[in-house]
Amino acid sequence: MKGKEQESQRFYSGTFLRTILQYRKHLLIIGIITVFLASLFSSSYFITPLYKSYVILYPTASNSISKVLLSSNFNNSKDILEFGEDEKTEQMLQVLNSNRIRDRIIQKFDLAKHYGIKPGSKYHMTRLYDIYQNNFRFRRTKYMAVKIIVYDKDPQLASDMANDVSELLDSTINTMQKVIAVKAFNIVQTAYSKLRDEITAKEDSLTKLRELGINDYESQAEMFNRQLAISMAKGNTTSVQRLQQKLDTLSKYGGPYVSLRDGLEYDKKQLSELKAKYEEAKVDATESLPHKFVISRAYKAEKKSYPIRWLIVVISLLSVWFLSILIIGVFNMGKEIRKEEKNYLHNANGK
Repeated sequence: MKGKEQESQRFYSGTFLRTILQYRKHLLIIGIITVFLASLFSSSYFITPLYKSYVILYPTASNSISKVLLSSNFNNSKDILEFGEDEKTEQMLQVLNSNRIRDRIIQKFDLAKHYGIKPGSKYHMTRLYDIYQNNFRFRRTKYMAVKIIVYDKDPQLASDMANDVSELLDSTINTMQKVIAVKAFNIVQTAYSKLRDEITAKEDSLTKLRELGINDYESQAEMFNRQLAISMAKGNTTSVQRLQQKLDTLSKYGGPYVSLRDGLEYDKKQLSELKAKYEEAKVDATESLPHKFVISRAYKAEKKSYPIRWLIVVISLLSVWFLSILIIGVFNMGKEIRKEEKNYLHNANGK
């Protein structure tokens, strides 16, 4: 065991350096060849250069127009001019990664043809989505903004697609929200129209009761009863009969009058509240606000971002040198071990 540990220690401490010094010319030639091949195979003849464009944006703090601008009961300290927080940033990233935006970008820029994918080829959609996922990246910055990064072999197309993704963000969010907002508006509109029609019907009924002489049940009943008592005390039979007829009419239609009047008052209060909700729902269903603040728009890149040739050359050179030294060192160490064993056997036989 001690012999093996010593051999291992001897290899790691001495063999590595001796190999470099002994085979420095060989390593130099290997390095030159590696640099040449790495430069060649990282050129545009073998690797398609890609240009990067990016957009930086912040989400808005609120998505509801009516709640921020119209509602007086909405308890929220945020306004439409405030940047969104972590939750809004995460929601924006989810929308950017959705197939709604992906499919619209693919269709608009005909990316299947641009990427050279034949429609009838095997797994063509899977390949298309994989390339899209590699070329379109959405990240959160350390300042809680969202960064849209697009890579493409055409620098102008890369910037156009990055800006288009940013623009599609608003329309995609609005489309999703409008589905719910329109349904909500239809529900409120139906309830508002129904209550308004009921109020109109009750007002028509009250108008007919007023034509019968019932204008204020409580005050009329009190006045007629007082006049009836006076007429009866005076013995005015004609006045008593006339007042009794009015009291009979009031007694017959007074109950419905009071019920309609009180119900109408309550319904009008409800209609006022419902109208406010109707106006808010109408704004949400018909109007839209941007959901982002664009901090930096994409522009046409002047130099490629991929591949980084110098980095490929450096990594290739260091990797090849390390493997070469390792292989040569192991080979030399094996020769030394076999030589020592041969000498040992020779000495043993000599004795």
